[in-house]
Amino acid sequence: MNVNISIIQSMINAIDKPAIFITPDYVVHAVNQLYRDTYEEHIITGKSTCFSVSHNNAVPCDQAGEDCPLAECKSTRRPSSVVHNHKTRTGDSHCQITMKPVEDEDGMVLGYLEVLEQITFASPRAGNAKLIGSAPSFRNMLHQISRAAPADIAVLLQGETGTGKELVAHAIHESSPRKDKPFVVIECTGLTESLFESELFGHEKGAFTGASSSKKGLIDVASGGTVFFDEIGDVPMSMQVKLLRLLESGTYRPVGSLKLKHSDFRLVCATHKNLKQLVEKGEFRQDLYYRIAGFPIALPSLRQRREDIPALCGQFLAQAGHTKKAFNKDALSVLSRYAFPGNIRELRNVTEQAALLSVDEHITPADLPSHLTVPESEQESGPLRLKTLEEAEEAYLSEIISAFDGTPEALADVLGISTRTLYRKLRRYGLTLSKR
Repeated sequence: MNVNISIIQSMINAIDKPAIFITPDYVVHAVNQLYRDTYEEHIITGKSTCFSVSHNNAVPCDQAGEDCPLAECKSTRRPSSVVHNHKTRTGDSHCQITMKPVEDEDGMVLGYLEVLEQITFASPRAGNAKLIGSAPSFRNMLHQISRAAPADIAVLLQGETGTGKELVAHAIHESSPRKDKPFVVIECTGLTESLFESELFGHEKGAFTGASSSKKGLIDVASGGTVFFDEIGDVPMSMQVKLLRLLESGTYRPVGSLKLKHSDFRLVCATHKNLKQLVEKGEFRQDLYYRIAGFPIALPSLRQRREDIPALCGQFLAQAGHTKKAFNKDALSVLSRYAFPGNIRELRNVTEQAALLSVDEHITPADLPSHLTVPESEQESGPLRLKTLEEAEEAYLSEIISAFDGTPEALADVLGISTRTLYRKLRRYGLTLSKR
């Protein structure tokens, strides 16, 4: 290998992020201390391969079903970037990988410089991170978030209802230089024109009936931070021009005031609607669309990331305090076949409902809402209504008492409740045990 490793090592040591130098045969020849600190496995320079260190794989990433930045660099001779799930000292972790070819004076590729940056706002497993998942579509979204967050570009989040747009917006804010400033959410649905101006821009005392004192607007509160306009597609045309003026000039005038004010903020918007179609119909201003859609990010539906359901269920159980409960294999199989028109929000409701209905630590298909067993082809034909907890409890008790052939005391013992509580629930729903 015609490469001066000492020079490469000096270059690697000067990088303030975990970094390694890899030759075209995937062998690691130089490592900085930050990279060694990231992984438990001992790295032997000149022998260890990048895929064995980061993935415990026996073959390169592109042969194991992953995107391989080194393979892409080889084919394009250009830098490559991808989000990988690495096995680090702290467990499985999402990492943003940037790979660059290193050439000699004659333009010959000597090897590849890999720089790693752990993604702290997401995790492939249940835990403290707000964004949970590891599906390819989810990791592609993480890649886009990681690219957009450090810049000040306006971001437009597009996805179905319940896909977690506010969580993504918050992740963008927390990963930006503005993270120590306010993150302000503005719900656009149902805002009237007068309320829109008052909420956004604030008002002076006496500006209108009931304005007994001056009030700061949300735009003023958010100065220096991030403003998240949720469901931006619901803003009426009459208000869109005022919003456009704010975004173009950064200035606004509180209701009842003659003085212009200025606010410096990062813009993140979200919608479940197709804004391009609304523009074509004349229902959304084209100039406003291009102002807010500087960096569009598509959020995958739960149907596009079914393999993330077990980790998400674990996260929701922990958040709801059911730390000793878990879905068994059969229940997870039912969940993975369901279409989830309500996406992650619906999965959370299903998880909490099933945890309350399960009689022990094992959550089985019998604890799931009955509509989850409907064939997927029927689910896709239209949205299905999720039962309330009371409806689910009534249906569950009705099914149980029709098949149970014991005493009320025995049934209460099986359900893990007192006999008095059982009778109270039966009276609530007008149910009667056949055997007393």
